[in-house]
Amino acid sequence: MIGIGAQHMLSGDHAMPDRTTTLGRLEEVVSTVEDFDRVVLQALPILLDRAAGYTKRFLRETGQWSDDVAHEKFVLRWGAEYLEQFLVSGRSEVPCRPLFLLDSIVAKQHSRPEPFCYHSDLLTPLGRFLDGLVGRAAISRDALIALYHHCYGLGPGQIITVLGLNGSESPRIYKNFQRWRDSGWKRTIEDMGITETELHGLNEQQHRQRQRFNGEAERILRFAQAHYRKSEPDHYPCLSRHQWEDMFQQGYGIEYRIWHLALCLDCLHTAWDVGFGGASAIEKPRVTLQMQP
Repeated sequence: MIGIGAQHMLSGDHAMPDRTTTLGRLEEVVSTVEDFDRVVLQALPILLDRAAGYTKRFLRETGQWSDDVAHEKFVLRWGAEYLEQFLVSGRSEVPCRPLFLLDSIVAKQHSRPEPFCYHSDLLTPLGRFLDGLVGRAAISRDALIALYHHCYGLGPGQIITVLGLNGSESPRIYKNFQRWRDSGWKRTIEDMGITETELHGLNEQQHRQRQRFNGEAERILRFAQAHYRKSEPDHYPCLSRHQWEDMFQQGYGIEYRIWHLALCLDCLHTAWDVGFGGASAIEKPRVTLQMQP
């Protein structure tokens, strides 16, 4: 997926034509992928504003809006998520009218019986933290590998073992961890809008009521994982134990294992048994959030 951060879209790196002129171009049919990329690149701030505006209006109409910084950041982040989907799907929809295509993508999300992005749990610091991590993992390999650490406390060696990686593949895991610590974590936290005070508060909650906190974290995590798995093609379903065993034995499906197991706790447990040969002394991963990289 193309990574487009809200700050990048608003940074003014690209000279913006007159807004009315730009809107007119977005309403016209683009016939090639090159035309789509060119028109959209010139209008990213306008498209983000439109997607965020629709989200704010929806929240107001459903009684879920408050005039505060948290909600403003929330609609900006989800506007950026919609724009991410638009940038990917739009290139395969050519010929199309870009503005109307974005509108249809947002409308489809808002017409769901229970739109994921408006779930009340995701407005809490814990919900924003988990949603931000899992959402970022859907578009970043570094964040994907970091999920194993942040959600289950697994280190690179454990990840390499449970994924069944060989010597030539293993160094990438360490590089993913290092890049995440160096820069990815900071950018993701900024995009989430999570403050140091909120992170400290989550740590305190976990310290005071560890079992209850981690139980709540697992509930929200499963909810988020299921949502983001739906964004992938149909060839990423959950597998039976026999299918996991066959995949490990034959040595194929590396990317499948890396992606799916980070986003499915049940399959991670199954693959854990497969990867460690069913060793009962090695406890299966449990949700124990790590607030720092």
